[in-house]
Amino acid sequence: MTNKAPLLIIAAGGTGGHMFPAQALAEAMLARGWRVKLSTDVRGARYAGGFPDAVGIEERSSATFARGGPLGKLAVPFRVAGGVLGALVRMLTDSPSAVVGFGGYPSIPALTAATLLRLPRMIHEQNGVLGTVNKLFAKRVHILACGTWPTAPIPDGVEAVHVGNPVRAAVLERAGAGYIPPGDYPMTLLVIGGSQGARALSDNVPAAIAALPDHIRAHVSVAHQARDEDGERVRDFYAAQGIRADVEPFFADVPRRIAESQLVISRAGASSVADISVIGRPAILIPYPHATGDHQTANAQGLVEAGGAVRIPETQLEPAMLSEHIASVLDNPDGALQMALASLSVGKPEAAETLARLVEMLADKTDKAAEGQAA
Repeated sequence: MTNKAPLLIIAAGGTGGHMFPAQALAEAMLARGWRVKLSTDVRGARYAGGFPDAVGIEERSSATFARGGPLGKLAVPFRVAGGVLGALVRMLTDSPSAVVGFGGYPSIPALTAATLLRLPRMIHEQNGVLGTVNKLFAKRVHILACGTWPTAPIPDGVEAVHVGNPVRAAVLERAGAGYIPPGDYPMTLLVIGGSQGARALSDNVPAAIAALPDHIRAHVSVAHQARDEDGERVRDFYAAQGIRADVEPFFADVPRRIAESQLVISRAGASSVADISVIGRPAILIPYPHATGDHQTANAQGLVEAGGAVRIPETQLEPAMLSEHIASVLDNPDGALQMALASLSVGKPEAAETLARLVEMLADKTDKAAEGQAA
């Protein structure tokens, strides 16, 4: 690949929810012969380990008023301005053919610089509620692409395109993987909590599994993602109850674990919902109640309406009720299979390619417009 290849700058950061779809787009654009750079901050760079080696990582200073004390808030404009200046210099040196933002305050510098330079730009919103940063840029970009549908609120005069949430290559490799319904043989329950809010799952899921009827519990093993501070007590509880369990703070192979599970218990982060539906597994979703605009409840809606998932508000979550829901899936092979098929029906494995086509269309349209003006 030469330096004459078109350049895409992806602006993202903050959480895996922003970075996983960004990674999926990076993979798709590299396959199309583009150069790709990721613009993020120090925190976002920690989530970039899964990006292909060919993706250049450019750290830009950024900040949010939502964190830090009074002095930290006073420094926010200066940190953002420094990040924007750095992005401007780089874009003037190596002009991108397109800039795509995936939300999170680390995306502000690159999107601001692209706006000032009038470069082709778009944003992708993963959740069913438009995030703070994406809301800020929605009227300042050429395309607003949405992962969850419907997404609200869409500003007046802005046309949104439903593309779905791009999933990584590791998920695509298992898209539609054959589902083994529950039965009188080893069954796996996967518990994933995302990067925040997993404590409620650690507080309720182990006791719910322990309360399962003996004929189900005897066949169940658990893969449980728990925070560092919760891991020991969760691990000890499973051991005391004689339940086979793998408890870790982070699973690097979540796609494989989803594919091998009979049931997934999860938060309703946009990437988690996308992974579950593309692979096609029954799920119990417990939305994180403090997510901005309660967007995780919106994220779960499509999967619940299709019949692929049960949604439980955290305010109603308690072990006995959760145990009943788990048993209703694991004790009903035909129903579990129908849930898996329903889940698969709402998956969008083509989302990354759809988004990649939009990027190329945007860059091509802008190039032709520039040629017309020059003529």
